[in-house]
Amino acid sequence: MELPRTGIGTDVHAVSADADRPMMLACLHWPGVVGLEGHSDADVAAHAACDAILSAAGMADLGTQIGTDDPRWAGASGADLLTEMARRVREAGWVIGNVAVQVVGAFPRVGPRREEAEAAMAAALGASVSLSATTTDGLGFTGRREGVAAVATALVARA
Repeated sequence: MELPRTGIGTDVHAVSADADRPMMLACLHWPGVVGLEGHSDADVAAHAACDAILSAAGMADLGTQIGTDDPRWAGASGADLLTEMARRVREAGWVIGNVAVQVVGAFPRVGPRREEAEAAMAAALGASVSLSATTTDGLGFTGRREGVAAVATALVARA
């Protein structure tokens, strides 16, 4: 009997110098918030979740799966990446139990939209998602509002 497996994922993106870049986080658009730099939409929550499910399945990480040199994924949404990585994990014979994501940053304020974000991520993933957020009390790059990070864990089991 193969036991369930856990995985962990982390993602970090810097704030964009382009004040018009949209903020995408946890598969949602956050109006009025400057977005993050990245090859795709820079959704740190979705990217960390991708890395967590891939890690749990023993399939490396998002960069190994698609990489930033693949033009097909330029500008891709976090939701599309999450859906595609979940498809690949399932295709490899795994069932995704759940994913927990913690956003680390001074912005945007996740609390008021937490349930909406969980629902959006769960829809993209096809499994349960729990989302939390924390600040670093003004410390480090996230405290200085220079970027946002996310850490995720995932549970998978053989189908």
